[in-house]
Amino acid sequence: MAEPCGLHTRDPGACARVPRDPGASAPRTRLAWRRTGLSASAVALLTLRPAFAPGAGPAEWLLAAAAMTAWAAIVAIALHRGRDLRTRFPGPAPRSIRAYAVLIVVLAVLGGWVVML
Repeated sequence: MAEPCGLHTRDPGACARVPRDPGASAPRTRLAWRRTGLSASAVALLTLRPAFAPGAGPAEWLLAAAAMTAWAAIVAIALHRGRDLRTRFPGPAPRSIRAYAVLIVVLAVLGGWVVML
């Protein structure tokens, strides 16, 4: 087998002519990241609702700010991972997946807290 070239550090098969799976796992994963980002958008928008109520105070504003911060981070990670999956051979990304999972849990807790208000 030929040595991988220096241009393809994340995809050694690009230069070495190693056959890859022609399946649709990368597009499916990219769409899954996008779906999760869209559902996080819906939850984040619902957590904004109490901040715009007539009697909203600092607690509601802080809750909305925390939810929107978590949402922005979720969307940023999803866009970054989706771009990586489109342009490079997909590699493991335990840090971004772990951060994504933590942010989803935080957003779910904030959304649950809004429901309890």
